[in-house]
Amino acid sequence: QVQVAESGGGLVQAGGSLRLSCAASGRIFSSYDMGWYRQAPGKDREFVASTGRSGTLYADSVKGRFTISRDNARNTVFLQMNSLKPEDTAKYFCNARWVGTDYWGQGTQVTVSS
Repeated sequence: QVQVAESGGGLVQAGGSLRLSCAASGRIFSSYDMGWYRQAPGKDREFVASTGRSGTLYADSVKGRFTISRDNARNTVFLQMNSLKPEDTAKYFCNARWVGTDYWGQGTQVTVSS
């Protein structure tokens, strides 16, 4: 079982920045595929960014504004979000994928005011 916990959400004005963090348990963190997803009210959960065996991937809507990175020594993955827009408002979830099983955190709320 992999435990996943996000932090770093909050309220920010449009054009501002936030950095989300996600800590995952386990001694083989470097082998996990890690990703960020988000879900706005009334919408499906959508992919934001990932890093792992397939390299680094981004949704088109965040390319050039968001950066995903990981610190394997600290079992942590980050999502640096710049030039935030009101449409980025959502609950952001961290995902750890290991041998075909997905593990999710509880999510952290990001609200971008216009």
